[in-house]
Amino acid sequence: MMKKYTSILIAFFISFIVLSQNDRTVWVNELTKMAKPVLIALANDELKETMPIEQSSFEYGDRSTFAGLEAFGRLMAGISPWLELGPSPTEEGKLRKTYIELAHKAIYNAVNPKSKDYLNFDIGNQPLVDAAFLAQALLRAPNQLWHPLPIETKQLVINAFKKSRTIKNVPYNNWLLFAATVEAFFVKFDEGADFLRIEYALNKHMEWYVGDGLYADGKYYHWDYYNSFVINPMLLDIAIVLQDTSHPLKGLYDVILTRAQRYGEILERQISPEGTYPIVGRSSVYRFGAFQVLSQLALLEKLPKTLSEGQVRAALTKVLIRLHQSEGTFKEKDWLQIGVVGHQLKMAEPYICTGSLYLTSLGFLCLGLPENHSFWTSKPEPWSMVKVWGGDPLVKRDSYKN
Repeated sequence: MMKKYTSILIAFFISFIVLSQNDRTVWVNELTKMAKPVLIALANDELKETMPIEQSSFEYGDRSTFAGLEAFGRLMAGISPWLELGPSPTEEGKLRKTYIELAHKAIYNAVNPKSKDYLNFDIGNQPLVDAAFLAQALLRAPNQLWHPLPIETKQLVINAFKKSRTIKNVPYNNWLLFAATVEAFFVKFDEGADFLRIEYALNKHMEWYVGDGLYADGKYYHWDYYNSFVINPMLLDIAIVLQDTSHPLKGLYDVILTRAQRYGEILERQISPEGTYPIVGRSSVYRFGAFQVLSQLALLEKLPKTLSEGQVRAALTKVLIRLHQSEGTFKEKDWLQIGVVGHQLKMAEPYICTGSLYLTSLGFLCLGLPENHSFWTSKPEPWSMVKVWGGDPLVKRDSYKN
């Protein structure tokens, strides 16, 4: 028998199909299509039972024990700004209300030791990563995902995050930011934050800065998209939390923002006229998550002056359609499959399984801007590579920045 939330979501999903396919409608359709199976299953306490687990290699062992928290934490980090807009009388607002209700039930089941879907927050190293993404979601949507929760659920969340503190011997690289992001949650919502973890992560990343908005990932720089998957966004979110404290590292915000803006410029220039981009380095199957920085800057209304809202929206929409509407991206019942363009199992590293793929949701952050915001209502404009390869004589050169 179909669960009640399934029927509600199908009705709303159908209503969106018949709407005119403007950019925002495309984005909402793609985000909710991806989120639907994860949130319905976890809200019904059936995620472990129903989620298919795919991985291309077992070099690092069976990753299924991590898949649930990976899928949920990463999805929530991406969908949270949209949920933070709250319910409204519009069709989108009604759909959002349903997803907020699903999210509340899903959070409870994820952190409740008595539920079938109680997720792994402390066995192995991987749970630290995805506890951080879930913490990031709560930082990004406090009014819809944290404050309305019952006291019991809040305490269960706190208990789960404290479990992640027991994870030791983490890699000496971007993983420092995962521990720091969990502590940023405690700074904002609870007492007893371990500021040493935040200080260590921020100070090391200031040392690891290599220029042009890019940070090395530990001792060495890696040519991949981890500056967008993790580094710049988590640095920004931690710095934003510190703005409400007297901590001396709050002064890093302007530096972190300026660097993120420069990296946003670089990301925009990597989008071809066809909506493709260079596939290089680790974790390329995280798809749209490669553009989290650009989407986050739009959400914060901090896009660099060199980029208009119309060109960023047009470029990102082109990439989104190219990635998410490719045949094979989803399997039966809309679960994501491994790949960049469709189903490409061999593209995945040994640490990746189905749950890992939901990091693609991090590209959707700008949906946290309301429907009437200029980002969505402005006219689409050609982005940099459209101008360059179209022979535009007025296109400006790129610039180097420290």
